[in-house]
Amino acid sequence: MRLDGTSAIITGGTRGLGRTIAESFLAEGANVVCAARNPYDVKELIDRHPGRALYQRTDVTDEDSVAELMEAAVAAFGRIDVLVNNAGVSRDGTISRLSTADWNTTVATNLNGVFLCTRAAIRPMQAQGGGRIINLSSCVASRAVAGAAAYSASKAAVEMFTRASALELAHKGITVNCLSPGYIDEGMGKQVAADDRVWESYRKRLLSGRLGRPEEVGAAAVFLAASDSSYVNGHVLEVNGGLQWAA
Repeated sequence: MRLDGTSAIITGGTRGLGRTIAESFLAEGANVVCAARNPYDVKELIDRHPGRALYQRTDVTDEDSVAELMEAAVAAFGRIDVLVNNAGVSRDGTISRLSTADWNTTVATNLNGVFLCTRAAIRPMQAQGGGRIINLSSCVASRAVAGAAAYSASKAAVEMFTRASALELAHKGITVNCLSPGYIDEGMGKQVAADDRVWESYRKRLLSGRLGRPEEVGAAAVFLAASDSSYVNGHVLEVNGGLQWAA
């Protein structure tokens, strides 16, 4: 129970990797606020962990909504020990076809949302003596992919924001790290694996020869949230099975 008694906020925590991270945290004893625009099937998770999990409707691109999230977490659990900035969207398209609206939506959620949530968490974390912030990036933050300019650029910015935040917040007792998943058996990764021809080209790039399991990302998030990682700060932890971009 490495997170026993701690309180965590996970944005985008009602489905996908955010939901898996929430389950991993709960299994390690944490209290968890699953924040997202939509609840999806999070009620099932809440019912399994009465009094330890709750849903807060949140738009990470809205400053007031983010403030309400922080207030709700403190009201429910008394403190905010861990913030996982997981909420994200992808609007794929070549640059010549990418609309301004899709670019702005991607940046607003993937980058501005991380900034707003991080800034809002500083005061309560500092008041209690510190905390952990974990930002979600992606393998395409450091590897160029045609048709993913908006998503890749936003995630690359998240990695640099992580390093800058770690530098600024260390003296407040707050560590800031980044988790960078590769091709996981969830969402985009599952879609890639569903096409045999496409999957074969990607499989050869993975030293592990397989998709990652969502639980493996959850385990890495637990590590960054727990005392095990107390001397890790400003780091981008890749969980990608040894992804090699050139096969």
